[in-house]
Amino acid sequence: MSAPKPTFDRRPLADRIRPHRLEGVVGQAHLIGEGKPVRRAVERQAVHSMILWGPPGSGKTTLARVIAAEVGAVFHELSAVSAGKADVRRVVESARKAPAEAGTILFLDEIHRFNKAQQDFLLPYVEDGSVTLIGATTENPSFEVIPALLSRCRVYVLNELSEDELAAIVAAGTAELGVELDEAAARFLVQFANGDARAALNVLETAARLYSRSGKKKAPQPERPAPISLEDLKNALQSKHLRYDTGGEEHYNTISAFIKSMRASNPDAALYYLARMVEAGEDPKFIARRMVIFASEDIGMAQPTALVVANEVFRAVETIGYPECAINLAHGTVYLATARKDRAAYEGLRAAQADVKRHGNLPIPLNLRNAPTRLMKDLGYGKGYEKYSRRDLLPDRLKGRRYYRPK
Repeated sequence: MSAPKPTFDRRPLADRIRPHRLEGVVGQAHLIGEGKPVRRAVERQAVHSMILWGPPGSGKTTLARVIAAEVGAVFHELSAVSAGKADVRRVVESARKAPAEAGTILFLDEIHRFNKAQQDFLLPYVEDGSVTLIGATTENPSFEVIPALLSRCRVYVLNELSEDELAAIVAAGTAELGVELDEAAARFLVQFANGDARAALNVLETAARLYSRSGKKKAPQPERPAPISLEDLKNALQSKHLRYDTGGEEHYNTISAFIKSMRASNPDAALYYLARMVEAGEDPKFIARRMVIFASEDIGMAQPTALVVANEVFRAVETIGYPECAINLAHGTVYLATARKDRAAYEGLRAAQADVKRHGNLPIPLNLRNAPTRLMKDLGYGKGYEKYSRRDLLPDRLKGRRYYRPK
């Protein structure tokens, strides 16, 4: 007789362990800690329209649901990807027909996907209090939300979850599934997720469904959690995952080799080390940030457009994500590696910083000082200032010092 198949709750693990009270929310202490704004709004039953801006898996949906549960509000959830004006109208009509004491909260996920016309349509209902809007976005709301709607909402920035916070969420997931991870597997999962709780829980749940040895225990032995190995996690990911610890030596060795290859104007080596990082699951934004730094540090004035390209690569990475953004990273890598190099601006900054640390705040020459009052003018502030002067404008103690030495 074959062993019975294990039964699973069909709801996603992230949904099954989602907290219902503020005390259960992991992370975002700057918003929900004692005396912090979101907690105060809940405690005083004074929830207002808000935009939750943060990276994927940082808890935006969870926080919106918890807020509604804490204050007893009617909660409607829409995704801006698929919802339209008709969906918003139905929520508003429902709120008006059966007004709740604590009001109605409309949670609009990915609010940046609503176009201007859709946001304009939503605006009067937020303005007259028909609904309290909680929008969630991974994009900068300053660019993605119309000013009129943004002015009626508070923007709260959610931070990427730390490794300790992710570890706590993973532990809750293993308890829910009745499985256990050894130290190496748990560390790998936390590092792979890169601050995204949903990503960690999805991989954990997949591995548990495919590889946990539950159902093979011999009764009446006491139950022990089914073990999941590091290899099980990697198999669940369907990825080789090279030896690469995002907090360890290999991480720093690889990014160092990548930067030094671009500095040496060697695109082949730079692409190889980029490929190593991509295949290992390195955060593409980490790579792109280093490219933006490199564009000013090592290329600088020799090819100023390098900073423009690097910034556009970073923007593309934010917008597209893996796997396609690897192409953008490759494009930027080759451009930066083959660009002319000039570290004069970077080296000039470092030399000037050394003088600031050595000499402190030296008196600024009088001719360079602002003179908004008559007294200041009488004291000589601004006297002798010439717009296009080639005179030495440094403080007296540093006269003659040169920081910028272009090649």
